[in-house]
Amino acid sequence: MSQSALNVLGRPLLPCGTEPMTGYFRDGCCRTDASDRGLHVVCAVMTPEFLAFSQRRGNDLSTPRPEFDFPGLRPGDRWCLCANRWLEAWMEGVAPRVVLQSTHLNALGVVTLEQLRALAVDASGN
Repeated sequence: MSQSALNVLGRPLLPCGTEPMTGYFRDGCCRTDASDRGLHVVCAVMTPEFLAFSQRRGNDLSTPRPEFDFPGLRPGDRWCLCANRWLEAWMEGVAPRVVLQSTHLNALGVVTLEQLRALAVDASGN
């Protein structure tokens, strides 16, 4: 099995979300390649606090952008976040929960497994 298909637990990467469709490749998975400069690899469950934080940082994830086929995110939606943005939010105390089974192994180049585990939910959202 290639590293591109592994999660932070060293197991096969599970889909993050399809409603709305997430992922750098908009295939529901937090996969990546060299063209993904943002490293969209952390499967996160959106919260009001994180969405407000992201908007303050200049990335409004709440507002629909039909021209980009983007519905806007709401609390509870799963989204593949940039690892650096998740780390910024962690440092500010507003990082969203993460689904470890759906978070790509490459996230560990930016954040630690311990940081991710501290805010982990299982694939069913618990």
